[in-house]
Amino acid sequence: MKNVYDIFKERGFIEQVTDENMLKELLAKPITCYIGFDPTAKSLHVGSLLPIMSLAHMQREDHRPIVVIGGGTGLVGDPSGKDEIRPVMTREEIDNNAEGIKRQLSQFIDFSNGKAVMVNNADWLVPLRYIGFLRDIGRHFSVNRMLAAETYRQRLESGLNFLEFNYMLLQAYDFWYLFKNWNCLLQMGGNDQWGNILAGADLTRRIEGKIVHGLTFPLITTADGSKMGKTNRGAIWLDHELTSPYEYYQYWVNRDDKDVKRFLSYFTFLPIDEIEELSRLKGEDLRKAKDALAYEATKICHGQDAADRARSAARQLFSEKAVGDIGEIPACSMTSDDLRKGIEAYILFRETGLCKTRGEARRLISQGGAYVNGKRVPSFETIVGADDIRNNVILLRAGKKSYLKVRIQDS
Repeated sequence: MKNVYDIFKERGFIEQVTDENMLKELLAKPITCYIGFDPTAKSLHVGSLLPIMSLAHMQREDHRPIVVIGGGTGLVGDPSGKDEIRPVMTREEIDNNAEGIKRQLSQFIDFSNGKAVMVNNADWLVPLRYIGFLRDIGRHFSVNRMLAAETYRQRLESGLNFLEFNYMLLQAYDFWYLFKNWNCLLQMGGNDQWGNILAGADLTRRIEGKIVHGLTFPLITTADGSKMGKTNRGAIWLDHELTSPYEYYQYWVNRDDKDVKRFLSYFTFLPIDEIEELSRLKGEDLRKAKDALAYEATKICHGQDAADRARSAARQLFSEKAVGDIGEIPACSMTSDDLRKGIEAYILFRETGLCKTRGEARRLISQGGAYVNGKRVPSFETIVGADDIRNNVILLRAGKKSYLKVRIQDS
């Protein structure tokens, strides 16, 4: 059986590791590992996908993942990688968000029959008595070492409050608690968590005299330097109600050519030799690799049926079929009254959200990038009206790949 460490290495998952040789030897047999997820929204987004995929790989190689929903640490707020203080959430908000995250992660990880475990660290952090916690746990932490950690150093100028300063202690306590109660030997996370992971390993060594391990993943940016999972229309969520399977599919199809090989390795389970073959494609043929990325990523997150429908809708658009046949693309509604007198094209593109501002819509049209029902809009003063309705739909397109279906309803 292939060591999961080798899988991580060949796919580019590893940024830092506590001890490569010891961890690889440890992973030769089934172990328990964990990653924590921040419940600050009711859905995770694509920026959390690399840690999620790492847990899926661990499970596929017979290791047991623990998913820690940070209900307790979420009451404090993680300063890692943050430029400003995060709003403190109520327990009720956190619990509601945790339920949504559970549903999403179940698409990636099998929680049946103890194959994986999901826990909320509020269960053991909230009951802690603070004085006892400081006496038993706080004494193992050096303030000088904490201030030297990148997590805190980058926040000192903008301001770091005492509540956030406690975060490292709480996350370290998580690792020790999971070791003590679940024999968890490995914590994984983004590279901005390296200091917190080391703190947990050190705390476990001091209290138990045992060695546990840490592994971090690269913090992913796209080829243009932007943050993973961010678009001009907002975050790409894993929840199908916030980002439809079609929008999710299109996000991956629209990745830069330079990102395709890397993202196939990160976000699909395709064998490396197949990824290498797809990555050698050039020019128009590279679309086959992007289609594979989009289909596999959508299938993992939303299931095969949703991926099939998203791919079918994308191919219909690509072949310029009738707009009334396309059911999966994003949609909005207007009434027939809205179009009775007609509406200028640049206003329509702004009002439907395809462009952020009217100025952006004007530029799009002047550059020849706006289409109504597959026909280029010649001027931003062009009027879109009732004559443009096809099967109660008007199909808008911004650029090469951003589509929106406007459904026309009776007034």
